[in-house]
Formats: sequence, C-alpha cells, structure tokens
Amino acid sequence: MSASSDDKTMPLLEHLVELRQRLIWSALAFLVAFGICFYFSNAIYEFLLEPYSRVALEKGGNRRLIYTAPTEAFFTFMKVAAFAAAALCFPVWAGQLWAFIAPGLYKHEKQAFYPFLLATPVLFAMGAALVYFIVLPGLYTYLLSFENLAAAPGQLPIQLEAKVNESLTLIMTLIFAFGMAFQMPVLLTLLARVGIITAEGMVEKRRFAIVGVFVFAAIVTPPDVVSQLSLAIPMVILYEMSVYSARWAERKRAAALEDDGDGDDKAVDETDFNS
Repeated sequence: MSASSDDKTMPLLEHLVELRQRLIWSALAFLVAFGICFYFSNAIYEFLLEPYSRVALEKGGNRRLIYTAPTEAFFTFMKVAAFAAAALCFPVWAGQLWAFIAPGLYKHEKQAFYPFLLATPVLFAMGAALVYFIVLPGLYTYLLSFENLAAAPGQLPIQLEAKVNESLTLIMTLIFAFGMAFQMPVLLTLLARVGIITAEGMVEKRRFAIVGVFVFAAIVTPPDVVSQLSLAIPMVILYEMSVYSARWAERKRAAALEDDGDGDDKAVDETDFNS
C-alpha cells in the first residue's frame, strides 16, 4: 500500500464495493453521453464521413449513400453514438480507474504513471487525426479511381454505391487501429520501466520490429500502399522515439531502486543502533 498519510488498508470486500461503485458511475456516464450523442448522431456521422463526401463530390456523378436492410441505418447511428460516447467518456473511465488503483501505489509510482496518463489520449488523438486528415482522403481518392462514369457506348458505367454501415465501419476501424498503434511508445516505455525490456534490446531487434510494423500495417489497413505506408512509417518513427523513452524509463527505474536501497540500509542501521 502507499506510504502517504491519507491511504489506509482496506479489506477485500470494501475493494469490491468500491469497484462496483466506480463501474456504476462509469456506466452512467456512458449512458448519458450515449443519449446526447445519439441525438446528434446524424451530425457526427456526417462529420466522420466528410473525407469521403469531399472526394466523392469532386469526382462528380449522382452521389448518395444507401442501406439495404430496414434496420441498417438505425443500427449505424447507434454505432456512431456508441463510438462518440466512448470517446467522450474516456476521461471519466480513466479517472475512475486511477481513483481505484492510486491508493495502492507508492508516491514515486504515482509520479511515474502521470506522463503515461497524459500521453495516452494525446497519442490516440494524433493517430485519429492522421487517419481523418491524411489517410482517408488519399484512400478514397485511390478507391474511387476505379470508377468509370463516362463509359463507352455499349458499356455500363461503374460507380460506387456506398452503404452507410460499411462506410462507417471502415472509418471507425482505421481510427481505432491508428489510435491503438500510436500507443506503442506508452506500452514499450512501461515495459522498460518495469524491467521487462531494455533500450539496448530494442536497438538490437530493430530490424525485426520494422518487419513486424509493416506486417501489422498490411493487416489492419485496406489493401493499398498509401494507407499501409501512412501507418507503417509513423510507427517506425514512434519505435525510434520509444528507444529514447525506454532509456529515460531505465534511468528512472534505477534511481527508484537506488532510493529504495538507501532506505533499506538506513532502516538496517537504525535497527542495529537500537539493538
């Protein structure tokens, strides 16, 4: 348990009661946010689809979105509301989780987690922004290049008739994949902080990591080179940044172990003196 004066030892049952209360507050926050987001679901959907709309209207033609099942549009807007509500509730969920685990941490452990708590949403937002402003416009430009609206006589024109559900699924998948991929520095730095990996080991295995990054990018992105490189190149840069952050975490870990060792030596000296 933490050595701070406001912490206290709690039995298991009280921990479970506190966990239930924090889960209830998290669920209530999500329900409230879901109701608000569902009210504005049409506007949120239009915002998410704006990169496709801009490229499609520039291509010309009779553009529209279709749905082929009676409930498809309804469940699509439900998915939009849930996606937006989860984004809004992340600070609440993170705060509830931190309030639950913080009393069990030492002061230096709390200070070690603060940078990661701040970096996680920032990196996720950077990945989402990369998708929205760079990847999606280039991806839609490439995919719509297969259209043939001015077909020759005797040929049928080829035009995309996008479905509302599939269009949203593609956007949300890319945003989530890029956002999670941008968490790599946080994960690697935490692993270095607890001593599972080292910066030297990351340097030695750099070539394997680069291959793994390109394989991951090929799996989670559509089958075009632009979107794959748009994810792989930033991840390689983030891996190099993780090497420096891992070295910083190793220095912090060594300093913390040294402080703990000095404290133990002082405690032993005081025991010998009293005896």
